[in-house]
Formats: sequence, structure tokens, C-alpha cells
Amino acid sequence: MSYDQSAMNELHWLIDMVQTIEVGLVVLDRDYNIQLWNGFMENHSGISPNSIKGKNLFDQFDYLPATWLQQKMESVFLLKNRAFISWEQRPYVFKFGNYRPITGRADFMYQNVTLLPLSSLTGQITHISMIIYDVTDVAINKLQLKAANERLEHLSQTDGLTQLHNRRHWQLCMQKEFDRHARYGEPTTLVMFDIDHFKRINDTYGHIAGDKVIQHVSHILRQSLRDTDCAGRYGGEEFSVVLSNTNAEAALHFADRLREKIEASELRFESAILKVTVSIGICGIDEHLSNSAQWLAQADSALYQAKQQGRNCCVIFSSDEAE
Repeated sequence: MSYDQSAMNELHWLIDMVQTIEVGLVVLDRDYNIQLWNGFMENHSGISPNSIKGKNLFDQFDYLPATWLQQKMESVFLLKNRAFISWEQRPYVFKFGNYRPITGRADFMYQNVTLLPLSSLTGQITHISMIIYDVTDVAINKLQLKAANERLEHLSQTDGLTQLHNRRHWQLCMQKEFDRHARYGEPTTLVMFDIDHFKRINDTYGHIAGDKVIQHVSHILRQSLRDTDCAGRYGGEEFSVVLSNTNAEAALHFADRLREKIEASELRFESAILKVTVSIGICGIDEHLSNSAQWLAQADSALYQAKQQGRNCCVIFSSDEAE
């Protein structure tokens, strides 16, 4: 076989590979005019190589992020270095549909893109190559794993009955706010409350009714919170709230409104109408507190004082009363 024949065969094989390879291959000149558009790109765009050759990439696909993409391409031309675009940075460059059976739930093809400088025989960078990889399977699997991990993290932090923070996670929030106060001195208040005569509800109507009452109270609590507040089910029928950037007097207004909402509400259980009240203890951070455990103990002491004063009331912690 002659050298010319061998070279022709190699060129034929190369062209065949370019057209059939399962990655997109686009070659652009210095003005972003399309010089090569392989079979992968034709199959997913519906545009044939003959009809698109010589046309400007950004004119043909006006949805492309032109400014951003041209900046990347210019760096390839000028620095003669390759550049990468990850699906995690931008899910796709070309808006292709997803036809992969395994990840059929994806609305589009997730893509990784490599930009390569192409030099002429004189060593000048005259063209740029875009290599487009279909990474839909990888992307969907990673996103599903991330969603599953986030769901597990949420479950590990959440009380199943009330959908408030569970005790462990709430205590972490409390400690974080205590530390933040120690660092920046911002006012923060702890509110503890429980449902009055809750045992009577369980004894009279059963534990299912008791659970419904707990859910009812937690629903009213969730509706009363700001985004910055951290509320949790401390245990049984007892709840706890950390009010950031709030002093004890402002927390008293929050607590009284919450108490009034709960008192005014009612819950239907089977043929019965259930009404409950709550007792609330309030404790702001001051310089005498050396740790969060003391803070919690003082809020609990204020809650005990509210019980002693006849229930259905709010009490701000006072060291004189505690003694």
C-alpha cells in the first residue's frame, strides 16, 4: 500500500470516528463560525453539518450565554490553554433534550464541555474545538444522592410528630446562639413552654388525642416564628424557642401573643372539642450566665414559676423569684 493510500485510509477512519463518536464535536474559527459539526451534534440538534457549516454559532443558537461563553473562548485563543465547563457550574451549554432511558426523568441533557485550542501548521491558534460530553447519568445520580443526604439530614434534625427541630438539634441551635451572644453581645432570649394539664387530656381522650394536641400547638408555634427563630420539641408536651436579636421584654410580647393564639384556638377530636392553654417561661442572656446549661435552667425555672402562678401565663426569669 502506498503512503498516499495509507494516509487516505487514516483520514477516512478519522472522519468516520469523528462522525460516530458518542460525544459532541464542534470546531469554530476565530469569528465563531462553525467549521465542523459532527454526528452527535446533528442527532441532538436536528441540524445537519452541511446546513450549519460556515454559520456563526451565536447567531444559530441565540439562547447561548454569549458574553460568558465568549470570554471563556477568548481565554483559550489568547492563552493557548484548554478550558472546562462543568455541569455543576452550568447544567448545559446546548439545550438538548435527554433521551437516555436510565435518567428519563431529566428534562435536558446535562453536559460537561471542554474547549481546546487548535493550531495551524505555523503554530498560530486559528480555531477552537468544543467537546460536549453527555453526563446526564452522572449528574442525576449525584443530584439524587445529594437530595437523599439532605433528606436524611433533615430527618436526623426533625421531630417526627411536630416537624419542629428535635431536642438534640435544638440544643445545638441554642448553643450556637449562646456562643454568638458571647462573641458579639447581641440580645438573645430563650422561651420554654408546655401544655397545661396535658396528662388529663391523655387520660380522658387517649394518647392519639394527646398527639393531635401536640401537633396543633406546634402548628400555631410554627406560624408565629420568624425565619431567624429556632424552635424545637424539647420533650413530651414541652417546647422551646430561641429568639435571636430579641431581649426579654420583646420576647414577652411574642410569648403573650402565642399564648393567646393557643388559648383562642380549638381542636376537634372525634366528637369532642379540645381547648388547651400553655405556661411560658422566658429568660434573656445576661452577663451572669457562664454557659448555656445555666441559661436553660433559668428558662425552665421561669416556666415552673408560671405553673405556680396558676398556669396560662408568661413569666420572665427573676433570680429573686427563683430563690
